[in-house]
Amino acid sequence: QVQLVESGGGLVQPGGSLRLSCAASGSIFSRYRMGWYRQAPGKQRELVAHITAGGSTMYDYSVKGRFTISRDNTKNTVYLEMNNLKPEDTAVYFCNARSFVDEYWGQGTQVTVSS
Repeated sequence: QVQLVESGGGLVQPGGSLRLSCAASGSIFSRYRMGWYRQAPGKQRELVAHITAGGSTMYDYSVKGRFTISRDNTKNTVYLEMNNLKPEDTAVYFCNARSFVDEYWGQGTQVTVSS
């Protein structure tokens, strides 16, 4: 079992920055591919970025160059640094942990980009 707790969401003006954190507990964090997903009102949940156990990263084209995903295996934490935020980034952001045999989700944290 893996428990995931996100933090760091909030209200920010366009062009601003936020850093989301996802703390994991309960299993061997370093084995999991960690990802950030988001879901805007009336839309499907979509992948924002992920980072493999080996540290390889992938980004959705809409956030590439603005967002950075990273992980600290000593702290069992994955981060999403979000810069130059746009109103269309407004969504609930979810942390995800995935291995070959199981998958877990956090409860989500709201990010609102508005002036």
